[in-house]
Order: sequence, then C-alpha cells, then structure tokens
Amino acid sequence: QVKLVESGGGLVQAGDSLRLSCTASGRGFSSWAMGWFQQAPGKEREFVAGITGSGLDTYYASAEKGRFTISRDNAKNTMYLQIDSLKPEDTATYYCAAEETPIRFDSDPWNPLRYDYWGQGTQVTVSS
Repeated sequence: QVKLVESGGGLVQAGDSLRLSCTASGRGFSSWAMGWFQQAPGKEREFVAGITGSGLDTYYASAEKGRFTISRDNAKNTMYLQIDSLKPEDTATYYCAAEETPIRFDSDPWNPLRYDYWGQGTQVTVSS
C-alpha cells in the first residue's frame, strides 16, 4: 500500500524560504517518478515540479524556475520542494504525487493523470 504524506507547510512572510517534504511508504520508491502540484483557492491544481526516480532529471513549470527546487533522498523515501523568496501568490495547498511505473516521464510530467498516488496536501500561506 502506497501512502504519501506531505509536511513542512505553514504561515510564513514574503521573502522567507520553506522546504516541503513528501515521505512515502511502499516498495520501489527509487523507481517512482514524482511531482509537486499546487492548488490555490478557487483554482485548478497546477504542476510545480517533477523528478525522475534517480533524481537526475528534474522538470519545472516555467514560471517556477529559479525559486523552486525539487530533490529527493531515496534512502529516506522522501522528496523535497525548496521554495525561496516566497510570494503571497505562492499561497496554496501543495500536493505530492507519485507515478509507480513511469513511462516517458519527460513527455508530460505536468499531467496530473499520469500519477497513481497523491498525498493529502500541506498548506502554505504567505503573508505580505
């Protein structure tokens, strides 16, 4: 049984940094492609970043490059999202997702339909 649990969210001020974590249970973590998505109030869930099982390849929504960094530690079954220079518009619930048997992950890491498992989300609120 695969379970994803996000943590690290909270109330922060604009300009602060935050590191979100996604810890997974289940076998085969190092082979899963994974991603981070954000959902702001009243908006659809949007892709933030994706990473292959090895961690060697990463993908970002074009708007997030530079402030967001995705990484993973396969020994700890954990994926991370570092967010720097936080802005009020980053306020959202952040979800992690996993694709258990990725095929051509590079073709569309932003596609939520490719992911098999989702966490419950962690709330990030940025005050100005």
